[in-house]
Amino acid sequence: MTFERINPPQLAAARGFSHAVVSDRPRTVYLAGQTALDRSGAIVGDDIVTQFEQALTNLLEALAAAGGSGADLASVTIYIVDMDAYLAHTREIGKVWRRLVGTEYPAMAGIGVARLWDAAALVEIQGVAVLE
Repeated sequence: MTFERINPPQLAAARGFSHAVVSDRPRTVYLAGQTALDRSGAIVGDDIVTQFEQALTNLLEALAAAGGSGADLASVTIYIVDMDAYLAHTREIGKVWRRLVGTEYPAMAGIGVARLWDAAALVEIQGVAVLE
């Protein structure tokens, strides 16, 4: 079964996310928050778009190791240090999402935070995937 994405007309139009995602798939994968760390443990990039791409790539690598892909994401939470920079670059961030994941969006939340575990990190992405 594919996901059923629910975007009720009583709510504001969903752009870049779905209001709810329903699944009857049997296997759930909880993905730890990923920042823009490379294999050596160093943060890659000093701008929000570069860091978003690396963090999302890391999340997708963890998901692939569990047997899934971006199409299996049911929920994603993005923790953002500089919300103004994130909002100023939403078009570029959306292009990164579409290139790496596709045109379907899970239920999503963006949360502004004062800082992340690694002080150089500008964004952290956490997710839940449901696999066949």
